[in-house]
Amino acid sequence: MRYLPERNVWEGSATLLLGFVLWKFAGGVDVPVVISLTKIGVAMMYIGGAQTAWGVYRSARRLWALSDRP
Repeated sequence: MRYLPERNVWEGSATLLLGFVLWKFAGGVDVPVVISLTKIGVAMMYIGGAQTAWGVYRSARRLWALSDRP
């Protein structure tokens, strides 16, 4: 991972996947906090999706900028 956009894509994908696992499989787990694990999973999926989209956008801009050079 040499460039920041690549790291954003990997981290966002991992966060998205972990959020999906929490949302899908942690529904019956009782924890002593106010927020349920499924809600945390949904929030992590939103954050991971946004981070992945930002990394893809920055990668595309970087490739586009490099292709314009003579």
